[in-house]
Formats: sequence, structure tokens, C-alpha cells
Amino acid sequence: MNKTTNSSIPNSFNRRKWLQSVFLSAMGFSRLPSTLAGEEVESVEKQTLSYFRTRGVVADVYGLETLDWPQRARDAGLTTIGAHVTPSQVARFIQSEAGQTFLANCKNHNIQVEHELHAMSDLLPREYYIKDKTMFRMTKDGERTADYNCCVHSKPAVEIICENAVQYAAILPSTTGRYFYWIDDGMPMCYCPQCRIYSDSDQALILENHILSALKTRIPYASLAHLAYLNTIMPPQQVKPENGIFLEFAPIRRTWDHPLQNRDARKDDQSPTHGQILDCLDANLEYFGREHAQVLEYWTDVSLFSHWKKPAKRLPWTEEVFLSDLQTYGKRGVRHITSFVVYIDADYIRQYGEPPLDRYGRGLLNYHFKTM
Repeated sequence: MNKTTNSSIPNSFNRRKWLQSVFLSAMGFSRLPSTLAGEEVESVEKQTLSYFRTRGVVADVYGLETLDWPQRARDAGLTTIGAHVTPSQVARFIQSEAGQTFLANCKNHNIQVEHELHAMSDLLPREYYIKDKTMFRMTKDGERTADYNCCVHSKPAVEIICENAVQYAAILPSTTGRYFYWIDDGMPMCYCPQCRIYSDSDQALILENHILSALKTRIPYASLAHLAYLNTIMPPQQVKPENGIFLEFAPIRRTWDHPLQNRDARKDDQSPTHGQILDCLDANLEYFGREHAQVLEYWTDVSLFSHWKKPAKRLPWTEEVFLSDLQTYGKRGVRHITSFVVYIDADYIRQYGEPPLDRYGRGLLNYHFKTM
């Protein structure tokens, strides 16, 4: 018999060419584009094989208007930019000439575009309160108020919210199919007789399940984030997520002076310890699953470190904390990581120079789980 070799298994000599061919096939190329020749091949291969599937930033509209974020993301080895803050604000930007340029540049640099949105006041405009107060939340004192959120058991409210979510998705399509319509996070939910038996996390998930169902009528592959943050940091207890709901965990009450693995560390006496925060993360991962879970961090969030007031302060970057945190998240099976970059705009660059975006991207790209 003639001796044959299994060419589908790359040896050490042809592994580089094999990786190139796999990448090119996946991207629809028959040969290596000139822009990926030479030294860039290794970078492309590394990004293709990186542990973290999403390596992102979440930028406010002013930052997107005044800086070339697609180029910055590409240079840092990132995959995704999330536009922020509200649906109406981001929609105005995306429909503008600057917004169209942003989208074109993202496409040219193979950067995914998502929209991470504080959404409730746009999805359920507050003027509906005059027409029907029952669409809005009830306080513990039994009064209806349009200050925050909604009544998730109001059929008219849910219908309006879902209709507007679909309309905004048409204006603000996500290139990944992932959508982010956040409740008024950290603000009270409804205490009407139907709602009060549910936790804030359960109420949020009730609404998210409805929104996802509406999105799927137009976008069958759509998925929707459940934001675990402040009053929704604990997982739901009674409501189950529909297929397509994924976890987004935002540990805003931690301290960035110490890594999360320091379980006794805490921001102040009023804040939970890192151990308590990690326990919440673990509980949410068990409830929603790990495969699509995303962590929304604040390592690069100038707005947070400036207490959401301008003029912005210089970003305090501690690389040891960042790299340790990646280990903490990675060993739990989290493969989607993004971080706010709000207030990193032209004004910030003029005052402080470039932020450590390269180190942020390099840390994500070069991540390897370390056995402790």
C-alpha cells in the first residue's frame, strides 16, 4: 500500500501557513491582502486565536465625534466599539455625516459596532404619563410616578417599549446581533401589586424577555443583554431568561486600587467587598450561563474617575490590577470583555495625551489563563 500523510493536521513547519489559510477562508479571501502582509500576519493570527472573543470599548457620542475610535480600536487589537449613552442621542449621531463616517471606518477596520444604551426614557417617553399613569412604576407609598423605569406588568407600556426597541434597532443595527437596552439602572422598579412580588432583577428580566421577543420578529438572530448592576447585581429568582438573553456584569461598586481577587478589598465602608461582588458574578454566571456572558468594566472609564463631571481627570491606570482581573474573569469562563472609555475625547487627549489603550488591548489579546 502507498503510504499517505494526513495533510489536514498541520506540523510545526506548516502551521503558520495553515493558520493563514483558515483565517483567509473564514474572511472570504483567496489570498492574503496586501494590507495583511509581512509583520501583520502574526497579529491577525493572534487576534483570530485570542481567548477573549469580544475585546471592546464603550464610547460616548462626543468621544466618537472628536476622535478616530475605529483606528484606535484597530491599533489596539480590539474587536468592538459600543456607542453610548441614550438611543436618541446615538441615533442622531449615527444618522449624521460623522456617524456614517464612523460606521464606514469601523467596517474598513473590521471593527464590530454595538450600542450600549440607557434606554428607558426613550423606549417609554415620559409624556405618556399624562395619558396613562398605570404604564409607570408605583412607589412603595402606592403612588404612580414617571421618574424612572416602568410597570413591567402594564401591557400598553410593554407594547410601546417593544415597538420603540424594534424601531431603534432598525436605526442602530448591531453588527454582532447583540443589543443592549438598559433599564434606569440603580433606580427603583415598580411596587404595584403585580410587580412587588418580583425582585428588581426579575422585573428587569420580564421586560428583557418581551423586548427580545419583539426584536426576533425582525432580527431572528438577535440577542439581548441582562445588565447585572447595582440593584440588579443579584440574579433573578423567579423569572427564567428566554433563549438569547445573555449576562452583562458591571461591577461599578468595586475598587480599582486592588484586584478583584483580593476578596477583602472594598471601595469604602458602604460598598460590598470584592468577595461579595465575585459571589454575585458567580451566581449570575450559573443563572444565565457563561458562553455569551460579558463583563462591562471601568478600567478605562475617565468619567467614573472624574465623578461624571468635567473637566476630566487623568485616568489612573494600574496594569497589575487590570491583568489580575483578566485572570479572575477568564478562569470563570468569561470570554467577552469591554470597558467604558467615556470622556476619552479630543479634550482629554489635548490635556493628558494618549490613554493606555494599547496596554488594555495588548492585555486582552495576549491573555493566557494561569493555573494558580
